[in-house]
Amino acid sequence: MDLLNTLVDKGLRRELPTREEALAVLATSDDELLDVVAAAGKVRRQWFGRRVKLNYLVNLKSGLCPEDCSYCSQRLGSTAGILKYTWLKPDEASQAAAAGVAGGAKRVCLVASGRGPTDRDVDRVSQTIEAIKEQNEDVEICACLGLLSAGQADKLRTAGADAYNHNLNTSEGTYGEITTTHTYADRVDTVQQAQAAGLSACSGLIAGMGEKDDDLVDVVFALRDLDPDSVPVNFLIPFEGTPLAKEWNLTPQRCLRILAMVRFVCPDVEVRIAGGREVHLRTMQPLALHLANSIFLGDYLTSEGQAGKTDLEMIADAGFEVEGTDTVTLPEHRADAIAAAGCGSHGEGGGGCGPCGSAEPEPVAAAVSEETPEPSDARTDLVAVRRRGAGTDLAPNA
Repeated sequence: MDLLNTLVDKGLRRELPTREEALAVLATSDDELLDVVAAAGKVRRQWFGRRVKLNYLVNLKSGLCPEDCSYCSQRLGSTAGILKYTWLKPDEASQAAAAGVAGGAKRVCLVASGRGPTDRDVDRVSQTIEAIKEQNEDVEICACLGLLSAGQADKLRTAGADAYNHNLNTSEGTYGEITTTHTYADRVDTVQQAQAAGLSACSGLIAGMGEKDDDLVDVVFALRDLDPDSVPVNFLIPFEGTPLAKEWNLTPQRCLRILAMVRFVCPDVEVRIAGGREVHLRTMQPLALHLANSIFLGDYLTSEGQAGKTDLEMIADAGFEVEGTDTVTLPEHRADAIAAAGCGSHGEGGGGCGPCGSAEPEPVAAAVSEETPEPSDARTDLVAVRRRGAGTDLAPNA
């Protein structure tokens, strides 16, 4: 179809699609799905080959968060039966991280519930980073601690952190319907603080919260303008005991279309399949590897994931290979641009995922659906609370 040919050509040139084209990808039919995956797969392979980067989550502090994010099992007022514990000690966190590294993880993501860290918390996490790096010198460390205050990103960078994650989650227009205890602007500010400190920015979204196609495109275009190096795409895990427990709006086909749209909008950025892939993609997970070049290995923060061994078998069976620590994840032009703080980096007016001076292409006519998709059947049997790994005496599944 002409739309896909156009998007492939643009993706190979790092030329940005229009909003109309992005919306048209979400509006494609199931009959066209394999064509969409094949087209976006060409763009993915152009910039990332057949490599899959593995990431591993360590939940440093679980539950009892004062924020009211509707999607979160750790939120204020949540009755989800998740693990609740205070800060892991640096050696405990290092031991937890070692399991992921042994399974092939190139990046360890250190996460803590809460609005944002105190300076004492940053010192504690800094000690944890140092402990992990002492045992695994080449591993990347990404911190995810909530909203940052002045100077905290610099402290994390000095301690050895490589990246900072703070997701936008949803569009600015609908953000107030999901969270009221902080603002969309607060999140943007934290990502920009991380970038200013020299940390690689990681910021993504959550799909499946009842949003419309326009909302998905809005948040992905906002991410493109913010220009993170990696974009995690989460699919809502509807935990019982949270306000969004009844939101089962995703099918495997819709998840694939969302991933394809993200790849077309940010062709040369690390796109990561994050939380909820097992719940919503299910047996279609291998197809998603043709769109995303990065996944989480094993369990998530409060829910169980697919066994690490199964993840590795899936990657191999699909014809992909695990990315090694000796390989730079980002394409050379992005890595060089970031280092030089030039075109495509995080400087003022950074050009998102596109090349310097690229003109906005003319929109194409396409049939666009602005309706929220019909909910799929609830698969509550696939939502399993994490009972192993960090914060427990049981071994993780990595």
